[in-house]
Amino acid sequence: MQIYSNPFYYESDWSNFIVINNDLSEKIRKFVNIYPKLEIMKYLKLIFPAALLAFCAHGNAQEALRFTPEGSGPKVNPDSTVTLSLIAPSATEVKVNGFGDPIPMTKGSDGQWTAVTPKMRPDLYTYTFDIDGVRTIDPANAYIARDINALFSEVIVPGGNADLYAVQEVAHGNVAKIWYDSPSLGMKRRMTVYTPAGYDESPDKNYPVFYLLHGSGGDEEAWSQLGRAIQILDNLIATGKAQPMILVMPNGNADLQAAPGETAAGMYEPKGEHSWSEEGKFEKSFKDIIAYVDSHYRTIPDKAHRAIAGLSMGGGHALRTSLEMPDTFDYVGIFSGAARWHGKEMKADDKELTAALTRQFENAPRLYWIAIGKDDFLYDFNTAYRDILDGMQIPYEYHESDGGHIWSNWRDYLVIFTPRLFTPQD
Repeated sequence: MQIYSNPFYYESDWSNFIVINNDLSEKIRKFVNIYPKLEIMKYLKLIFPAALLAFCAHGNAQEALRFTPEGSGPKVNPDSTVTLSLIAPSATEVKVNGFGDPIPMTKGSDGQWTAVTPKMRPDLYTYTFDIDGVRTIDPANAYIARDINALFSEVIVPGGNADLYAVQEVAHGNVAKIWYDSPSLGMKRRMTVYTPAGYDESPDKNYPVFYLLHGSGGDEEAWSQLGRAIQILDNLIATGKAQPMILVMPNGNADLQAAPGETAAGMYEPKGEHSWSEEGKFEKSFKDIIAYVDSHYRTIPDKAHRAIAGLSMGGGHALRTSLEMPDTFDYVGIFSGAARWHGKEMKADDKELTAALTRQFENAPRLYWIAIGKDDFLYDFNTAYRDILDGMQIPYEYHESDGGHIWSNWRDYLVIFTPRLFTPQD
C-alpha cells in the first residue's frame, strides 16, 4: 500500500479518499506500519464518514474541489469564431443559442456534440444549449450571468470595446453592496457602489458621482454583471479615457428592497413584473439615494459633478428623475429609454411635460444624450420624445446604433457616454 507524500489525499481501489486534516494523515501513516493492507481498507471504510466531515469542516478546500466537468467549455479561435462542445451521449438533437440564429451541433462517436460559430464581432456573448428541447447553460463553463430569472453562459470575443469588458492588468476599484434607508419608500434598500482605484488611499480627495440605472426585471446587480460596468470603468479610468468617479447602481424596483434572494422574502422566482410600480414612485425616492451617498462617500455634491443614466426602464427613470430634480444632474443619458410620461407616449401638447422641460433646460445639463438601436421596440417612443425636444429647440445629442433592445448596445452606450462625464470645462 502506498501513502502519497501529499497529505491531502489517498487513493485506493475502492474510493477517492480525501484527508485535509494533517494530524489525521499522520495517524494513518503510523497505522500503516502496524496493520496489513486488508485491515487498512477496513479501517478506512470505517473512518471515511468522519474523515469526510473533517474535510468539509476544514477551511482549506471547497466542496467541489475534485469536480471535473465534462466537456471543455467555449474556445475563442484566432479567426474570432467560437468552438462549443457538450457531452450528451443520449441526446438526439442539440443546438446552441446566442450567436445569431440557432446553430445545430454535430454529434461525435464519443457522445460529444460540437459546433463552430460564424466569425463574431468583438463583444461579450451570452449563450445556452438546447438539448432535445430543454434549455440549459454550458456545464463546462463556470462563467454565468442571471438576467431576470434566466441563466446564461458567457464568453468574450476580444477586440474593440470587448477588451473593456474583460478584466485587464490595471488598477482596480472596489465594489460594495450597500444597504441604505429610504424614508420615501419606508424600507431599507440595497445598491451597488463602485469606488475607483485610489479612493481609499486619497482621503483628502472628493469625487463626482455617476448614477447608473437598470431596466425592467433587473436590479442593483444587473449593470455590474451583464453590463460589465465595473470592468468598463476600471479600464477607462486606468487608460485616462474617463475621470475617476464613484458609480452608484441602485435598485430601481420601488416596491422591492433588493435583488432576488437578498432579502427576507427568500428565494422567490424573479419575474419582470416585480419591476412594476406606480410611475414616479422611484423617481421621488431618488433624493434618499443621493442623501446617503453624499453623507457616506467623499463626493462633490453639486450639479456639475453628478450624472444619471439608465437603460430601458432605467432610461425612463433617468429622464423623469432629471425632470423632477432639474438642478441636480449636469449629465443625463437615456439608453433605449422608456420615454413615457404618466405611463403613456409623450405628447407635445402636454403642458405639464413642456413646463417641466422648460424648467430643466433653463439651466441646461451640460450633456443630454439619447441612444437607441434601429430595431429597438422603444424606437417610436424615443422618436416622439425627440420630436418634442426639437420643437422646443432643446439641445441634445443623439446616437443611433444597429440592433435592438440588447445588452450589446447598452454596454457600447456606456463606453461612449462615460468618457464625456466630468471633463474640464471648455
